Amino acid sequence: MMGGQVYRMERDRARFRDIVRGRLRKDLRKYLSTSELLGRQGKRAISIPIPQIELPRFRFGENDGQGVGQGRGDEGRAADGEGAEGEGAGEAGDQAGQHILEVEVELEELAQMLGSELELPAIQPRGTRQLSTEGGRYTGIRSTGPASLRHFRRTYKRALKRTIAEGAFDPRSPRVIPIPEDGRYRARRTCPRPESSAVIIHMMDVSGSMGREQKDIVRIEAFWIDTWLRSQYQNLEVVYIVHDAVAKIVDQESFFHLRESGGTKISSAYELCLSLIREKYRPENWNIYPFHYSDGDNWSARDTDRCIGLLMDEILPAVNQFCYGQVKSAYGSGQFKKDLDGALGADERVVTAAVNSRDEIAESIRLFLGKGR
Repeated sequence: MMGGQVYRMERDRARFRDIVRGRLRKDLRKYLSTSELLGRQGKRAISIPIPQIELPRFRFGENDGQGVGQGRGDEGRAADGEGAEGEGAGEAGDQAGQHILEVEVELEELAQMLGSELELPAIQPRGTRQLSTEGGRYTGIRSTGPASLRHFRRTYKRALKRTIAEGAFDPRSPRVIPIPEDGRYRARRTCPRPESSAVIIHMMDVSGSMGREQKDIVRIEAFWIDTWLRSQYQNLEVVYIVHDAVAKIVDQESFFHLRESGGTKISSAYELCLSLIREKYRPENWNIYPFHYSDGDNWSARDTDRCIGLLMDEILPAVNQFCYGQVKSAYGSGQFKKDLDGALGADERVVTAAVNSRDEIAESIRLFLGKGR
């Protein structure tokens, strides 16, 4: 009896999870344009609020038949008769009228939903590196280990050789007593295997023209880009570069909240990105994804020419793809995207997108990730 109840409970839980995930898939476009998920992220899962699912509850309604218990209940009155809060007429209360469920979803599953919603192709990794890892089969032998992995035949053979060498073996009364030094144990062999690795290099203009709304848009974009690429690679690293007239590497928190008052020199970020590629993320070992976000202002046409030269001659030959997201602001000219498109628009390794509002985030992500490079 108990087993049947447990089975029904598990079946109901599975059905509820399917309902929740169906609701999440239905509303995924909404989550793609909001930042409410970003503070709920863990290492492998994320907590997602879903307010549209109603929890079962009792409430008074119309009853044209006979009353129940102590008589007909008044609309909005609690079943215990104490006049607790309900849904009936009366003055507004201070309690929420909608139930919000916090549902934990694996980031891997969230990435699958993103790929399905935006029709993203799987990525074929380019760079690989050899990592020494322990295989799954116990084909090796070592002299130490737990008793559960003791290799009896090898241990006995070692003890027999030692006994004979010491002259203590008597064929008429063969006795072999292993000592701890005779112990031999099964071990997994360590062998190199290829592991695809990727690095995302997020670069952002943090000059005065990039305000809070622009940074929120970048933060949302970066979250979904990281989620998708993390599902495509066994090893992923993320680097954050901020720049105004000077570029520097920062942590994630500083990347999304730092604001400077200086001018804008985009080439400083590209030069630092190139330095990282040369010194740490060699293209023969790494799949490299630089993403740059700004409102399109640069301090001079000469520096824009410098940026295009760095991209064309140095960065593009080393990376899988270069993406530029131009976020609209009240102070940005938007000229940099026009210059990039004019000089490098025919190069399939360059993807640019204009993000004029949060509603355009999903389309920009599709453009960035849709080539499967």
